[in-house]
Amino acid sequence: MPQLASRIGRAKPSAIMQIAEKAKRLKAEGRDIISFSIGVPNFLPGEHVYEAARNALAHDSGQYGSNRGADAMLDAFIEHMGKLGLTGYGRVNCATGVGAKHILYNLAEALLDEGDTIAFPTPYWTSYLDIAEIVNAKIELLPCPPEQDYKLTPAQLDAALAKKPRVFLFNNPSNPTGMVYTRAEIDALAEVIVKYPDTWIITDDIYNKMVFDGVGYHNFVHSKPELKERVIFVDSLSKTYGMPGWRVGFMAGPESVAKAVVVLNSNHITNIPEITTAAAVAALSGPQDVPEGKCAEFQSKRDQVMQVMDSIPGVVCPRPQGAFYVFPDISCSFGKTHGPTGKAIANDVDFCSVLLEAKGVACVPGSAFGEPRAMRISYTCPTPQLAPGMARIKEFFGELA
Repeated sequence: MPQLASRIGRAKPSAIMQIAEKAKRLKAEGRDIISFSIGVPNFLPGEHVYEAARNALAHDSGQYGSNRGADAMLDAFIEHMGKLGLTGYGRVNCATGVGAKHILYNLAEALLDEGDTIAFPTPYWTSYLDIAEIVNAKIELLPCPPEQDYKLTPAQLDAALAKKPRVFLFNNPSNPTGMVYTRAEIDALAEVIVKYPDTWIITDDIYNKMVFDGVGYHNFVHSKPELKERVIFVDSLSKTYGMPGWRVGFMAGPESVAKAVVVLNSNHITNIPEITTAAAVAALSGPQDVPEGKCAEFQSKRDQVMQVMDSIPGVVCPRPQGAFYVFPDISCSFGKTHGPTGKAIANDVDFCSVLLEAKGVACVPGSAFGEPRAMRISYTCPTPQLAPGMARIKEFFGELA
C-alpha cells in the first residue's frame, strides 16, 4: 500500500481543539461545563459588517479575485496599519490569507528551507511549533518563565540571534500569556535585532487592538524604522472584530516577501472570496465601537480573573495586559491529590483533566504552549459564567492535599 508523505508524521492536531472537543462532548452528555479553553472572542462584529456582506452577495460577480487581495481590502488594511503607527506601506508590501495561521504557514514556506532555524520565545502559540515541524525547520526555543513575566530579555535575544537563525518569530500581545511589551522593552529588543541583519523578523501581533492599562501597542519598526527591510507584520480580523470564522489574515513587509506569499496563494487558495472581502473592508474601515467596547470589557474580565488568581496560595500569575488570556503557574499543585476524587496530580495535564472532570471547567495545559508548569485560561466566556468558573477553580485548589 502506498505511504503518506513523511511531513504528515510531523503534523499534529491542535491540543487546544482536543480540549475544546472533550468539553463539548461532556456538555452534550448533560454536564454543566464552563469552557476557558478555546481562544475565540465570543462576540459578533457590528451590523455594518453584515450589511456589507449582504450587499456583496446581492452583487456577486462570481469571478476569481486577486491572489494578493482586493485593492479595497489592501487599502483598508494599510489605513488600519497607519493608525498603529506603521506607515509607508503600499499594496506591493501586503498580502492576504485565510486567517493569520495561513499567513504564518505561507511565511514558513517562503522564508525557511529545510533545516533552517526558526527561533521564538516560550511560552508560544501551539501552531508555531507545529508549522515549523511540518516544514522541517530546526527550532530554537527561548524560555521565558513566569519569574521574568514570560517576557524575552535582550540578553536572551542577543544569544539567539548570534546563532544566525533564518527567522525570529515574535508575538505581542502574547497568546497564551496575555503579556504585552512596553515601548522601552521593544526598544531594547530592537537594539539587539539591528545587530543581526541576516535574520527575518515576523511579528505576529493579531491582538494589537486588545491592549490594557494604557500600555499601547509597539513594534520593532517604531523603534528602528530601518528594520522595515526585514520585519513582517502579521494581523487578522479574528480577535479584534469577533470574526474568527470569516478567516481573513494580513501581512505587510518587504515587497519580495509579499510577492512570495502571493505566489503561494496563486497555487492553493487563489483568493479571498468577494463576500468575505466586503466584510473585511467594512470591519477595518467602519465604526470601531464594537472592538473598542470589547477591549474595555476584556480588561474588566482580566481584573476579575486576576483577583481570584492572586487569592490562591502558591499560584504565581504574572499580570497580563492584553489579549484575553491568563497563564498561571500551577506547579504548586503537582504531587498533590484531589480529595473528593482521590486522583493524583503529577503535572499540568493531570491538573486540567481532573479539573474538567471534577468541576466542569475546561482549561488548556501549559505544556501545549511549551510551559508545563502552567495552564491557559481564556476568559472570553459569557460574562455570567466567568465568576462561577473562577470560583470552581479556587474551590478545586482548596480540595488538594
